[in-house]
Amino acid sequence: MKQGDFMPIKIRKTLLHEPITFDTIGNHWEQVPIYRPNGYPLYHYLQTEKGVGKIEIQGKSYLLNENEGILIAPFIPHSYAKKTDEWFTMFITFTGTMESSLSQALGNKQIIFIPKEQGIIIAKELFDMISQYENPSADAKYFSLASYHLLMNFIDNSAFNLLNEPLYQKYVLPVIKEIETSYASEITVQKLSQQVYVTPQYLSRLFSKFLGCSVYKYLTNYRINKAKELLLTHQRMEIQQISQLVGFLDTSHFIAMFKKFTGITPLDFRKLN
Repeated sequence: MKQGDFMPIKIRKTLLHEPITFDTIGNHWEQVPIYRPNGYPLYHYLQTEKGVGKIEIQGKSYLLNENEGILIAPFIPHSYAKKTDEWFTMFITFTGTMESSLSQALGNKQIIFIPKEQGIIIAKELFDMISQYENPSADAKYFSLASYHLLMNFIDNSAFNLLNEPLYQKYVLPVIKEIETSYASEITVQKLSQQVYVTPQYLSRLFSKFLGCSVYKYLTNYRINKAKELLLTHQRMEIQQISQLVGFLDTSHFIAMFKKFTGITPLDFRKLN
């Protein structure tokens, strides 16, 4: 494999309207060492194509042999590096309007290991998605369905439905709708909790229970996703203006949070696309 023959990282080019889709995807990647003390903000799947990698997560070490993979939940501290002279990987990160429901769909598991037999199937699905990336006829719906189908490899029981949860309906859902409507304005966890007449601490506990993250992380992640859309669709828009449009009053804080949640700066994100 020659790294100069292709661009192994693909970034979603469409606006975020689909329930489930990919944020980044790639294969034939000569894996560099990664250290994420705060984890990654999205569900992140990594699979070995060639060689062996070593994963450090939750105080334990694991080897990732060829065709073996691991799905890691958002914000779970981890690191990985090659164990052999060469380590090539494939990967996908998941996003979408239903991103917050993935934790419950996946049984609130923080890590899911994939054996080589199942990894071979996943590799074929990832390869098909990557092959379609430059195809003009492959629209957002295609990638949403393909991402959903790929996720089924990790879900033991896909019959999940938050609509049957009274606490979710009464407290969490109204806050989600408010975030989706008012993310560009100056909203805080305190204000959001007041709207549903509970304490910020209780609201964050409910978010952690149902969505696997705090209210603050959900709000920030939503704003970062909106910033990605603006970076993709408005190439000449200043970073300061994008910062303000997604609810960050301070541009430096926006850049710092963008890098914390994505691993790169807004300018680097724009260059990669």
